[in-house]
Amino acid sequence: MARGKVQMKRIENPVHRQVTFCKRRAGLLKKAKELSVLCDAEIAVLIFSANGKLYELSTKGTMQGLVGRYMKSTGDTQADHDEEKQVMMDIMSQEIQLLKTKQLNILEEKHMKQNDQVIKAISKAVEKKAVKVEKKLAEALTSKEQTSTTIKKAKTLSKINIRIKSTSRI
Repeated sequence: MARGKVQMKRIENPVHRQVTFCKRRAGLLKKAKELSVLCDAEIAVLIFSANGKLYELSTKGTMQGLVGRYMKSTGDTQADHDEEKQVMMDIMSQEIQLLKTKQLNILEEKHMKQNDQVIKAISKAVEKKAVKVEKKLAEALTSKEQTSTTIKKAKTLSKINIRIKSTSRI
């Protein structure tokens, strides 16, 4: 069964996008390792996720060593190298600022969700307490009404008793 052609556009669903990123990242790194083994090539791969997490692969040696070798092989003069370094530092500084902003937004969203959860929990607790208080109040009112009714009956019985005593003396 053949697979359909995948359209090269941004995946809107964040869950599907993350799953695709993880699978394709793993595939890319696997292919780079295979190329290194099969062709005895030195390979460096850098991947930054949408969340700013760094994934890197360097076959044979360290990432710094391969990047240094790349810089030497481009044949730039020191002035060009310094200029590129400054541009890269500026870009990285902007990237860091962007990542900090994203991180702050994510933390604010989490904080707001936690606040909502706390408010809901407190609201439920308050509702439960209110129901208990209403029940106790209803019981107290019922008890007071019963006491009031009992007192009225007692007064009535007392009056009847006094009448009976006064009629029995006659």
